[in-house]
Amino acid sequence: MTISSAAALAVPFGSQSVLVVEDDTGKVLFEKNASTVAPIASLTKLMTAMVVLDAHQDMNEPIEIEKEDVDMLKHSSSRVPVGATIPRRDVLQLALMSSDNRAAAALARTYPGGIDAFHVAVKRKIAALGMTQTVLEEPTGLSPHNRSTAADLVKMATAASNYPEITRITTSPKDLINIKGREVEYHNTNRLVGAKGWDIGLSKTGYTLEAGRCLIMRIKAAGKNATMVLLNAGASSVRLLDALNVRRHVLGDTAPVSTRAESPRVRASVGGPRIRASVGRGSHHRHRHMVVTRHRRHR
Repeated sequence: MTISSAAALAVPFGSQSVLVVEDDTGKVLFEKNASTVAPIASLTKLMTAMVVLDAHQDMNEPIEIEKEDVDMLKHSSSRVPVGATIPRRDVLQLALMSSDNRAAAALARTYPGGIDAFHVAVKRKIAALGMTQTVLEEPTGLSPHNRSTAADLVKMATAASNYPEITRITTSPKDLINIKGREVEYHNTNRLVGAKGWDIGLSKTGYTLEAGRCLIMRIKAAGKNATMVLLNAGASSVRLLDALNVRRHVLGDTAPVSTRAESPRVRASVGGPRIRASVGRGSHHRHRHMVVTRHRRHR
């Protein structure tokens, strides 16, 4: 893979590490710090899913969510209660689509041979994919010691795209899953999935304080297929605007979208969704919130 430093200068990316590769040719479209090792948060779950699917377990087998699946490191929330019994297929969906940490932990815990065998399988998969700068210590991405580079993650994304179950789940905007006899609606953590004008073939978001906002996507635009990896953006708005800039370039419109907070509205494409970024003030921090709305056509 040849990396062009000129491409990195073409767009003012807010993410600290960026790599965008044209899938059909391997041509690097954009690069910024692609070899920098950094925490990857829930992007980890793509590896967890591949390893679980490689084991060819019964996807209809019920899995009970146990106390040991609860996040005791970051104390992250979950809408999957301890004691719920869910088919492995739905547990995988929860881990990938809504990035549920208890679900990912349960998948690793119930791997053939247990958690130790799961870790061995992860290391083997990392080596097989040639991800030489990647270390994954646990299945959720909560640990800051789960680290990789944008260059390695393009390899992971390419491999994950060969699993129909992963591509189906990660490109579903939402789904209903039965939790203790009640249908609960879960949404994709990537709000671009299902948005007008976006043809997404693979998606996974990630966030921890150490990793910042991260994103892997495979997109198709103007007959071209591209894989993007964005790591350590300071806010969801920055990550989103970086993705918009990538898509605009793939479509041939190379004028970059501003990532400044004072540019509150960005249209992804003509006829596409309009992005409104608002800045709210909390008691201790300022939070940027992204709202995706449909623009109205003038008649």
